[in-house]
Amino acid sequence: MRPVGILGGMGPQATVLLMQKVLDAVPAQDDADHVPLIVHQNPAVPSRIAALIEGTGPSPLPVLQDMAGDLAAAGATALAMPCNTAHHYAAGIRAASELPFLDMLSATARALADKGRIGILASPATRLTGIFDHYLDAPYTAPPDDAPLLEMIRAIKAGAPPQQILPALTEQARRLQERTDHILIACTELSLAAPLLPPDLAWTDSLDCLVGRIVAHAAQVD
Repeated sequence: MRPVGILGGMGPQATVLLMQKVLDAVPAQDDADHVPLIVHQNPAVPSRIAALIEGTGPSPLPVLQDMAGDLAAAGATALAMPCNTAHHYAAGIRAASELPFLDMLSATARALADKGRIGILASPATRLTGIFDHYLDAPYTAPPDDAPLLEMIRAIKAGAPPQQILPALTEQARRLQERTDHILIACTELSLAAPLLPPDLAWTDSLDCLVGRIVAHAAQVD
Protein backbone atom coordinates (compact mmCIF):
# COMPACT_ATOMS: atom_id res chain seq x y z
CA MET A 1 0.00 0.00 0.00
CA ARG A 2 1.32 3.45 -0.95
CA PRO A 3 0.89 6.21 1.66
CA VAL A 4 -1.54 9.04 0.88
CA GLY A 5 -1.18 12.52 2.37
CA ILE A 6 -4.36 14.18 3.63
CA LEU A 7 -4.76 17.95 3.57
CA GLY A 8 -7.08 18.02 6.57
CA GLY A 9 -8.66 20.21 9.20
CA MET A 10 -11.42 21.65 6.96
CA GLY A 11 -13.13 20.76 9.22
CA PRO A 12 -11.51 18.44 11.71
CA GLN A 13 -14.50 16.11 12.08
CA ALA A 14 -14.72 15.68 8.32
CA THR A 15 -11.07 14.64 8.23
CA VAL A 16 -11.64 12.05 10.95
CA LEU A 17 -14.68 10.80 9.03
CA LEU A 18 -12.56 10.37 5.90
CA MET A 19 -10.04 8.32 7.86
CA GLN A 20 -12.79 6.06 9.21
CA LYS A 21 -14.29 5.62 5.74
CA VAL A 22 -10.90 4.62 4.33
CA LEU A 23 -10.52 2.07 7.13
CA ASP A 24 -13.99 0.68 6.43
CA ALA A 25 -13.34 0.47 2.67
CA VAL A 26 -10.48 -2.02 2.98
CA PRO A 27 -11.26 -5.71 3.66
CA ALA A 28 -8.30 -5.97 6.01
CA GLN A 29 -7.31 -9.09 7.93
CA ASP A 30 -4.59 -7.34 9.94
CA ASP A 31 -3.16 -3.87 10.62
CA ALA A 32 -0.73 -4.07 7.72
CA ASP A 33 -3.58 -4.48 5.21
CA HIS A 34 -4.86 -0.93 5.75
CA VAL A 35 -4.09 2.20 3.75
CA PRO A 36 -1.24 4.24 5.27
CA LEU A 37 -2.45 7.82 5.71
CA ILE A 38 -0.25 10.79 6.57
CA VAL A 39 -2.73 13.32 7.93
CA HIS A 40 -2.04 17.03 8.23
CA GLN A 41 -4.92 17.99 10.51
CA ASN A 42 -4.61 21.77 10.30
CA PRO A 43 -7.66 23.66 11.62
CA ALA A 44 -5.74 26.90 11.09
CA VAL A 45 -6.31 26.83 7.31
CA PRO A 46 -7.95 30.23 6.62
CA SER A 47 -11.71 30.16 6.20
CA ARG A 48 -12.82 29.37 2.68
CA ILE A 49 -16.12 31.16 3.22
CA ALA A 50 -14.37 34.31 4.48
CA ALA A 51 -11.96 34.31 1.56
CA LEU A 52 -14.30 33.35 -1.29
CA ILE A 53 -17.69 34.75 -0.29
CA GLU A 54 -17.29 37.40 2.37
CA GLY A 55 -13.99 38.77 1.07
CA THR A 56 -12.81 39.38 4.62
CA GLY A 57 -10.05 36.81 5.02
CA PRO A 58 -6.77 35.71 3.45
CA SER A 59 -6.49 33.07 0.77
CA PRO A 60 -6.05 29.54 2.12
CA LEU A 61 -3.76 28.68 -0.80
CA PRO A 62 -0.34 29.49 0.75
CA VAL A 63 -1.18 27.38 3.80
CA LEU A 64 -2.44 24.52 1.64
CA GLN A 65 0.72 24.65 -0.46
CA ASP A 66 2.88 24.49 2.67
CA MET A 67 0.85 21.53 3.91
CA ALA A 68 1.38 19.75 0.59
CA GLY A 69 5.12 20.25 1.00
CA ASP A 70 5.02 18.87 4.54
CA LEU A 71 3.14 15.79 3.38
CA ALA A 72 5.58 15.17 0.54
CA ALA A 73 8.49 15.45 2.95
CA ALA A 74 6.77 12.96 5.27
CA GLY A 75 6.64 10.35 2.50
CA ALA A 76 3.21 10.75 0.89
CA THR A 77 2.88 9.44 -2.66
CA ALA A 78 -0.30 11.40 -3.46
CA LEU A 79 -2.43 14.16 -1.95
CA ALA A 80 -6.13 14.14 -1.06
CA MET A 81 -8.27 16.88 0.43
CA PRO A 82 -11.63 16.15 2.14
CA CYS A 83 -13.12 19.60 1.51
CA ASN A 84 -15.18 20.39 -1.56
CA THR A 85 -14.84 24.17 -1.35
CA ALA A 86 -11.06 24.02 -0.95
CA HIS A 87 -10.88 22.36 -4.38
CA HIS A 88 -11.20 25.92 -5.67
CA TYR A 89 -7.46 26.00 -4.92
CA ALA A 90 -6.63 22.61 -6.46
CA ALA A 91 -4.68 24.10 -9.38
CA GLY A 92 -2.48 26.07 -6.99
CA ILE A 93 -1.81 22.97 -4.91
CA ARG A 94 -0.86 21.01 -8.01
CA ALA A 95 1.48 23.80 -9.08
CA ALA A 96 3.31 23.63 -5.74
CA SER A 97 3.74 19.85 -5.56
CA GLU A 98 4.97 17.09 -7.81
CA LEU A 99 2.68 14.59 -6.08
CA PRO A 100 -0.50 13.50 -7.88
CA PHE A 101 -3.60 15.22 -6.53
CA LEU A 102 -6.55 12.84 -6.06
CA ASP A 103 -9.33 15.12 -7.22
CA MET A 104 -12.54 14.57 -5.26
CA LEU A 105 -14.65 16.53 -7.73
CA SER A 106 -13.62 14.56 -10.82
CA ALA A 107 -14.22 11.30 -8.95
CA THR A 108 -17.66 12.58 -7.96
CA ALA A 109 -18.52 13.58 -11.52
CA ARG A 110 -17.77 10.04 -12.72
CA ALA A 111 -20.02 8.59 -10.02
CA LEU A 112 -22.88 10.89 -11.09
CA ALA A 113 -22.60 10.26 -14.84
CA ASP A 114 -25.80 8.19 -15.09
CA LYS A 115 -27.82 9.66 -12.20
CA GLY A 116 -30.00 12.09 -14.15
CA ARG A 117 -30.84 15.55 -12.80
CA ILE A 118 -28.59 16.40 -9.86
CA GLY A 119 -29.53 18.43 -6.80
CA ILE A 120 -26.59 19.69 -4.77
CA LEU A 121 -26.34 20.27 -1.02
CA ALA A 122 -23.13 22.18 -0.44
CA SER A 123 -21.48 25.14 1.21
CA PRO A 124 -22.55 28.45 -0.37
CA ALA A 125 -18.88 28.94 -1.29
CA THR A 126 -18.87 25.69 -3.27
CA ARG A 127 -21.95 26.72 -5.22
CA LEU A 128 -21.17 30.42 -5.73
CA THR A 129 -17.64 29.78 -6.97
CA GLY A 130 -19.04 27.26 -9.46
CA ILE A 131 -16.28 24.73 -8.94
CA PHE A 132 -18.57 21.83 -9.87
CA ASP A 133 -19.53 23.59 -13.13
CA HIS A 134 -16.29 22.34 -14.70
CA TYR A 135 -17.02 18.72 -13.80
CA LEU A 136 -20.74 18.02 -14.19
CA ASP A 137 -22.09 17.61 -17.71
CA ALA A 138 -25.45 19.24 -17.04
CA PRO A 139 -26.60 22.13 -14.83
CA TYR A 140 -27.44 21.13 -11.28
CA THR A 141 -30.10 22.41 -8.90
CA ALA A 142 -29.33 23.99 -5.53
CA PRO A 143 -31.62 25.20 -2.74
CA PRO A 144 -32.75 28.79 -3.36
CA ASP A 145 -31.67 29.87 0.13
CA ASP A 146 -28.13 29.23 1.35
CA ALA A 147 -28.85 30.19 4.95
CA PRO A 148 -30.09 26.77 6.22
CA LEU A 149 -27.08 24.98 4.72
CA LEU A 150 -24.63 27.47 6.18
CA GLU A 151 -26.30 27.14 9.57
CA MET A 152 -25.92 23.34 9.45
CA ILE A 153 -22.27 23.55 8.44
CA ARG A 154 -21.45 26.03 11.19
CA ALA A 155 -23.27 23.86 13.74
CA ILE A 156 -21.12 20.83 12.87
CA LYS A 157 -17.95 22.94 12.98
CA ALA A 158 -19.02 24.08 16.45
CA GLY A 159 -19.28 20.48 17.63
CA ALA A 160 -22.97 19.70 17.15
CA PRO A 161 -23.78 15.99 16.73
CA PRO A 162 -24.97 14.93 13.26
CA GLN A 163 -28.42 14.14 14.68
CA GLN A 164 -28.90 17.83 15.46
CA ILE A 165 -28.77 18.89 11.81
CA LEU A 166 -30.62 15.85 10.45
CA PRO A 167 -34.13 17.43 10.39
CA ALA A 168 -32.90 20.47 8.48
CA LEU A 169 -30.79 18.34 6.12
CA THR A 170 -33.74 16.04 5.45
CA GLU A 171 -35.98 19.02 4.71
CA GLN A 172 -33.51 20.45 2.18
CA ALA A 173 -33.06 17.03 0.57
CA ARG A 174 -36.84 16.52 0.29
CA ARG A 175 -37.22 19.86 -1.46
CA LEU A 176 -34.54 18.96 -3.96
CA GLN A 177 -36.06 15.51 -4.44
CA GLU A 178 -39.16 17.16 -5.90
CA ARG A 179 -37.12 18.69 -8.75
CA THR A 180 -34.26 16.26 -9.32
CA ASP A 181 -33.41 12.56 -9.69
CA HIS A 182 -30.39 12.33 -7.40
CA ILE A 183 -28.82 14.37 -4.61
CA LEU A 184 -25.15 15.17 -4.24
CA ILE A 185 -23.83 15.73 -0.73
CA ALA A 186 -21.01 18.14 -1.56
CA CYS A 187 -19.91 19.37 1.84
CA THR A 188 -17.91 17.12 4.14
CA GLU A 189 -19.61 18.56 7.24
CA LEU A 190 -22.93 17.38 5.82
CA SER A 191 -21.28 14.00 5.16
CA LEU A 192 -21.46 13.35 8.89
CA ALA A 193 -25.26 13.34 8.81
CA ALA A 194 -25.83 11.92 5.31
CA PRO A 195 -25.98 8.25 6.43
CA LEU A 196 -28.89 9.19 8.72
CA LEU A 197 -31.07 10.43 5.84
CA PRO A 198 -34.30 8.50 5.10
CA PRO A 199 -33.65 5.42 2.95
CA ASP A 200 -35.96 6.55 0.13
CA LEU A 201 -33.66 9.48 -0.71
CA ALA A 202 -31.14 8.72 -3.48
CA TRP A 203 -27.84 10.43 -2.82
CA THR A 204 -24.10 10.29 -3.47
CA ASP A 205 -21.51 11.70 -1.08
CA SER A 206 -18.43 13.29 -2.67
CA LEU A 207 -16.41 12.12 0.35
CA ASP A 208 -17.16 8.48 -0.53
CA CYS A 209 -15.93 9.16 -4.07
CA LEU A 210 -12.64 10.47 -2.66
CA VAL A 211 -12.31 7.37 -0.49
CA GLY A 212 -12.46 5.25 -3.64
CA ARG A 213 -9.66 7.27 -5.24
CA ILE A 214 -7.49 7.00 -2.12
CA VAL A 215 -7.88 3.24 -1.82
CA ALA A 216 -7.25 2.72 -5.55
CA HIS A 217 -4.06 4.79 -5.44
CA ALA A 218 -2.80 3.14 -2.27
CA ALA A 219 -3.37 -0.30 -3.80
CA GLN A 220 -1.70 0.86 -7.06
CA VAL A 221 -4.81 0.28 -9.14
CA ASP A 222 -4.81 3.70 -10.84
